[in-house]
Amino acid sequence: MSWVFAIALVLLLAAGCFFIVVGSLGLVKLSEFFKRLHAPTKASTLGVGCVLAASLGYHALAGTDPQPRELLITAFLFITAPISAHLMAKAALSLHMAERPPQPGTDAADDTSREAS
Repeated sequence: MSWVFAIALVLLLAAGCFFIVVGSLGLVKLSEFFKRLHAPTKASTLGVGCVLAASLGYHALAGTDPQPRELLITAFLFITAPISAHLMAKAALSLHMAERPPQPGTDAADDTSREAS
């Protein structure tokens, strides 16, 4: 395997790890449900896609037999992530989550309690 391909695979892995970390931090740090839904479904899907592309590239360049698991994981991920996010968003819209008051301990709840006093 050439060092150019090795560097390309490392860059794909680094980009994938970056997007996975950004998606998980967005899930933890963002306050509203719809913001928290957006971060892991978009960023983590791209991150896992980059990691799986690097795995496919490694197996192709190493000369080993290609395994269908990377293709199956990619297919199931790209099918299930948008569908599950869409269903969660529709459920949240039907429950009128945007109109509900913020939960205690969030930044928005702390701002409203300061304004009331």
